[in-house]
Amino acid sequence: MRIGIFYGSNTGNTEMAANKIKAELGELIPDPVRDVAKAAPAELAEYDILLLGCSTWNIGEMQDDWADFLPKLDQVDLTGKKVAMFAMGDAVGYPYNFLDALGELWQKVESRGASLIGVWPTDGYDFHESTGMFDDDHFLGLGLDEDNEPGLTDDRIHAWLLQLVQELGFDVGAEV
Repeated sequence: MRIGIFYGSNTGNTEMAANKIKAELGELIPDPVRDVAKAAPAELAEYDILLLGCSTWNIGEMQDDWADFLPKLDQVDLTGKKVAMFAMGDAVGYPYNFLDALGELWQKVESRGASLIGVWPTDGYDFHESTGMFDDDHFLGLGLDEDNEPGLTDDRIHAWLLQLVQELGFDVGAEV
């Protein structure tokens, strides 16, 4: 199975998370991480598993590069693709729309036929509302808050990746 990581980033935080994910997965991801600002939408169809990184800006808005990229996905069939998402947000400054971009991103890729993996528990997060919710107790993907909780990023990425490899049935031993 071929795994691709695509991200959009204004400040570099989502790119940093994408690179940490790639480094931790090691040989499972031989391809470089891809910035959606420089990627063609059809590239997503080349992978069996997609790890998509986005961030929420202002009051619940999608990061600029993803906002430009999403309409282009209307031409891409993602049927049979498994998608896991990771996202940056600011739970202190924007507790009423923390990780809202996850909801918008999922709405688009689901409409293109993808199936979701990697939902992440909301335990340990302090926010009020989010359209990035899977259910009452889970986000649609991994939530990261580099503005307020940078010390939790590495541990959250590691735990999420362990969950993902288990969901996918990979035997990676001590790699992750």
